[in-house]
Amino acid sequence: MILRSVLLVFSAIGVTASPGFSTDPIPGSGDSVEHGKDVFQLKSADVELSVTRIGGHQAPVTFFRGDETPIRPYYVSPWQDEAATEMPVPVLVPLRGDFFCMPFGGNGTEYRDEVHPPHGEVAGNRWELLGKQEQGGTHRIDLSLETEVRRGKVIKSLMLRDGHNVVYSTHRISGFSGETSLGHHATLAMPDEEGSVRIATSPIEFGMTCPGVFSDPANAEYQRLQPGVRWKSLDKVPLTWKDAADADLTRMPGRQGFADLVQVFPKLPPQGEPAWVTATFSDQGFLWFSMKNPQILRSTVFWMENRGRHGHPWNGRNNCLGLEDVTAFFAEGLAESAGDNVLRDLGIETSVSLTADREFQVHYLQGVVRIPSGFDVVSTITFAEGSATFRSESGLDVTAPVHHQFVFSGAP
Repeated sequence: MILRSVLLVFSAIGVTASPGFSTDPIPGSGDSVEHGKDVFQLKSADVELSVTRIGGHQAPVTFFRGDETPIRPYYVSPWQDEAATEMPVPVLVPLRGDFFCMPFGGNGTEYRDEVHPPHGEVAGNRWELLGKQEQGGTHRIDLSLETEVRRGKVIKSLMLRDGHNVVYSTHRISGFSGETSLGHHATLAMPDEEGSVRIATSPIEFGMTCPGVFSDPANAEYQRLQPGVRWKSLDKVPLTWKDAADADLTRMPGRQGFADLVQVFPKLPPQGEPAWVTATFSDQGFLWFSMKNPQILRSTVFWMENRGRHGHPWNGRNNCLGLEDVTAFFAEGLAESAGDNVLRDLGIETSVSLTADREFQVHYLQGVVRIPSGFDVVSTITFAEGSATFRSESGLDVTAPVHHQFVFSGAP
């Protein structure tokens, strides 16, 4: 099948004709303003988190916030600090950090009379504050959003725990009926030096490049990976050019001037352990990690945006990496995820089935840990009660306080 090229899956066919969405913040509707948008804030002894009222995007997030060198790993799109302009789709208005998507993807194709915006209303509409609470060293904020395209309600709960440099999140989905794609869109800021950030995942069954054109030169976009290819290792991904050496996706950012999309599918880990993704920033002395229940979020989409898009609002200046834990068919959207596709033919579910009378919950966590000099790329993670120990290929260990069982239980 030929897939539509999508502008970072955010400007799908039929969306660009809309009147546009202003980047102006709504004054006085949050705790503060961060990078031009109203935000709600949550703090623990170790972490300070901002989440936008529009779209529920998390950033800035400051880990080790009391240290002389705090860590802020998340990407904030450059137009956030510029004079307001119109955006082609709502999700681009606050674009930053991590945000929940439902349906995940471009959603350029109508599905059973439903026309969803890219990444769904949850990524671009206004969230309402339900409340904040602190109990026993756990700090929590609850937000809610009611959707209109397919009527239902989502409650977003973000939690911080004293002593943990981790963000725990739960999305409770109720009232919806039918298939949907969904997931988290964690997006990290990248340094300029090629290959300076090392990527690792828990063992995978295989990976695959986007089956169609992801970055279309007709739209001033460019990609370098060969479409629709399956592979077994992140360090051997075929390029489009004949006789070129394979790309090594364990080393980011890649060659400047290209934007690519791949999807990897984890093997089921041992009972009670999460699947995981890590990004090691050796030059900055930390690694970022995410953990998930792979039976809820069945894959990870890598969005490699390395100054490869030159239309508005990108203008060839975006350097970020999306490590997006999802259940979806690449970034195509609901119709393609819920229908027949090549991943379903391989036995991989690309959508979840919701029922109106049963709440569906997605638990997820992200965090950082400082690393010693010489720690290169994660080879394994060993889990213990209340902690995870990351071992590098260079043989160094570092342990982070984290309740990894949260991804199954929802209890931080």
